[in-house]
Formats: sequence, structure tokens, C-alpha cells
Amino acid sequence: MEEYVRPLDSSFSKRVNRVVTAVFAILAAAVFIPVLLVFVVSVSSQESVAAIGYSFFPQSLSLEAYRYLLLSGSYLARAFVNSVIITVAGTVLGLAIMSPFAYALSRREFRYRKALFVFIMFPMLFSGGLVSSYMINTQVFHLGNTYLALILPGLCSTWYILIMRNYFRESMPEEMIDAAKIDGCSHPQIFARIVMPLSKPVIMTIAVFEIFAYWNSWYPSLLYVDSNHTELYPLQYVLVNMERSIETITNDAQFVSGIQSYSPPAVTIRMAMVVVVILPVMILFPFFRKFLDTGMTVGSVKG
Repeated sequence: MEEYVRPLDSSFSKRVNRVVTAVFAILAAAVFIPVLLVFVVSVSSQESVAAIGYSFFPQSLSLEAYRYLLLSGSYLARAFVNSVIITVAGTVLGLAIMSPFAYALSRREFRYRKALFVFIMFPMLFSGGLVSSYMINTQVFHLGNTYLALILPGLCSTWYILIMRNYFRESMPEEMIDAAKIDGCSHPQIFARIVMPLSKPVIMTIAVFEIFAYWNSWYPSLLYVDSNHTELYPLQYVLVNMERSIETITNDAQFVSGIQSYSPPAVTIRMAMVVVVILPVMILFPFFRKFLDTGMTVGSVKG
């Protein structure tokens, strides 16, 4: 009887594995195919897009969209460097502030942890609003037209602090912390020499989320940087401005008669902008994947 059941179990397991593999293959294709379509449209000619729409098999290819972007080469390159600076600085400073904060909240012997927990939870539930934050950042701290205006407002996240706090509380053995205290280590030493090296999954996971948030951010530039300081514009905001300019040129061209005017390929340029934005993220993602595999469930509360 036992020899008869095992083949059935093995066959059932293989079928389940095939079904799960097929489901995840479909999900992977659902994510990859739109990205591939964006790239194909970005190298399609405007005439092909106008004739057959978005297609994986365009009638003709053209690099006019990328050539248009290259016309603003130095401006775009400066914006790219700004985005890198803002992303790296914001991510590093954010981790440097949130990690020790979360560790302090995870220690039950810390006297003020409940008060600090309420302190960080209150603005998460009851935000002061856009007007108050703008006035504080510009009138009180005088951050307007500086890199700090693009970094500091998004530096800390209550949600990320809670994730790290739960990870430190659930994944750091108390015996190891107590042994370090017996050896004479202070809490800063324990955090730097023991907790941080063992917390790479959660640290790298939060770092990836921070990188994505800063890299895709453009709204703070609209609020805190005026048109006289275009050298501070990040890549996302420059691309938004370029898209608005393309739309304006395209709309104006409809009312021009008798004059030969240049109408840029608006659709393909938008797709080229998407490629420019997501390409660095796609290049970096494989390097962080091993940390994400072990870090997506970090900080979860045990039942």
C-alpha cells in the first residue's frame, strides 16, 4: 500500500509544480511584455505609430526620439547626475537615521520607546498637509532652491522604521545581545558590530525602496526649485518639462499654416523617456535581488 501511495504523491507534486511554474511564467510575461512594447515603440517611426498604433512589429524603425533627447545632452546629463546625487544621499542618510531609530524602538529596556513610537505614528496618521510642510521647509528652514529641499522631506518613513523595528525585535537573539553586554559592549557598539552585519536583508530591502522613491521623485522639484535654478533639476522633473514642451509644440503646430514647422514625435519620445528612466533601475535590480528574496517578509509580526 505504501509503494502505491508514493507514486501518486510524486505525480501530484509534479503537477502542482507545473501549475505554479506556469502561473509565475504568465505573471513574469505580464510584467516583461509591456516593458518590451515600450522599448519597441520608442524605436518606431512616428508614421508607423500613426498608421498601426502600438505594435511589436512596426512598419519602420527610427531613432528620432532618442536623437531629440540627445539634443539636450548636457542639460539631460546634468539632470541625471542630480538624480544620482539625490538618490544616493537620500538613501544613505535615510538609512543612517532610520536604522538606529528602529533599533532603539526595538529595545524593551529603552525608557522612552513608547513616547517615540507615538511621536512617529502621529504624523503618519494625521499629516500636517502640503501648505504647512511647504512653509516650514521654505520659511523656517530656508531649504528652497537647494539639494536639501529634494532630500530632507522624504528622508524618513514611519513605515520603514516599523519594518526594521520588528525585524530587530524578532530576528536578533536576546542571548547574543546579552552576551555582548556582558563583554562590555555599549548599545552603539552592539548596533554597529552585531546588529547591522546581521540585518543586511532588511537594510538592503529598505534601501531598494528608498532608491526607487528618490529616483522616481519629481514633485519636490516643482515645489522647492524655481526656474532660475534649473541646474538643480533631477532627471524626472526635466523629462516632465520636456514632455510638456513637446505637447505645447505639437498643439501649436496644428494652428500654423503656410509655415514649415518641426513637430517632434511626441508618442515615441514619451516611450524613450520611460526607457531612460527605468533602464538604470533594471540594471541595478539584479544586484539587489538576492537581498529582496530574503527581505520581502522581513519585519513581519509573528502571530
